[in-house]
Amino acid sequence: MAGHQVDGTIIVGAGQAGLAAAFALRARGLECQVLEAAGAPGESWRKRWDSLRLFTPAQYCSLPGMAFPAPRGSFPGKGQVADYLAEYAAQLPVTTGVSVTGIAPCPGHRNGAAFTLDTTAGEFTARDVVIATGATSAPFVPAVAGGLSAAIHQLHSSSYRNPAQLPDGGVLVAGAGTSGVEIAIELARDREVWLAGRIPFHIPDAVLEHAPGAYWQFISKVLTRRTPLGRKAARDFTAQGGPLISVSLADAERAGVTHLPRLEAVDDGGRPVFASCPPLDVSTVIWATGYQPDYGWLRALPGGGPPVDARGWPVTVRGEVPAIPGLYFVGLPFQYGLTSTLLGGVGRDGDHIAGRIAAAARQRFAATTSAS
Repeated sequence: MAGHQVDGTIIVGAGQAGLAAAFALRARGLECQVLEAAGAPGESWRKRWDSLRLFTPAQYCSLPGMAFPAPRGSFPGKGQVADYLAEYAAQLPVTTGVSVTGIAPCPGHRNGAAFTLDTTAGEFTARDVVIATGATSAPFVPAVAGGLSAAIHQLHSSSYRNPAQLPDGGVLVAGAGTSGVEIAIELARDREVWLAGRIPFHIPDAVLEHAPGAYWQFISKVLTRRTPLGRKAARDFTAQGGPLISVSLADAERAGVTHLPRLEAVDDGGRPVFASCPPLDVSTVIWATGYQPDYGWLRALPGGGPPVDARGWPVTVRGEVPAIPGLYFVGLPFQYGLTSTLLGGVGRDGDHIAGRIAAAARQRFAATTSAS
């Protein structure tokens, strides 16, 4: 296939992170091209469970330049989010149906490009690349899943849609983050449900109900890497995941859900076992165990790609990779703050990265001018 040269920046991913970065670059008069593997922006939202709603009020769910079209105080559903992202993307240079399979330095920076990207639509070259593939690309299932009986239906929460898709019988939801608690509560309406895992810190419901503005200011302005409390939250977030928002263990228990410790073993018959109760006879296990990074396609970059932390997430300076000039990230968990992956928070990171790309372009222009 013929090569494609982009005079500026290629953004990989047209979720909220990639779109926010593209908007910020275009606002500075910089060229960019967004490559999206799915058939439409927002498509991943449509594949999530039917009853999913954002846990942040609509007035705090806007990307830069376009208000989220929902009443203040409402909590948008997944379809509303998908529609919003599709409408937002219509103003930006987005190409769908293109998967990026590899990225490498461009030999000699031919035609001024620093990177070559291998894609399903041929080769692309660009001066800068922003990776905005999100934090939910590779579902994580722990090794203990392999020991469960073949008679137990297993699925990751990313494949859960509604109770009707599950066989009759009890359900164990493994993973007690916000998604796990919400799914457990939904299933407990007509079946026996157990919820296994450590319960994260719960942001009180009263804060969301009576002081949503204060809540948003706290999570967006205080819980950042600039503050001591934010840096502690970042360490906890990286090690344990985010806090419970909009639901709590008390909500689950009121719904009839039984809480258990983390699932770490099965018995000889392949049943889940816990120290506090007999082996569970369940028909289904739902793994609400989050996601893991998948950046193997960056291995051709210097050093085998950017450095990573203990969980495999790229280690950056607020989205920059100093060892690989021209490579940036947007949408990483706690990239700058707790809101870095949220609709209403990712614009701040996108704007910062666009500013850094613009500054680097000015430096290159100045160096070229002085040399001539």
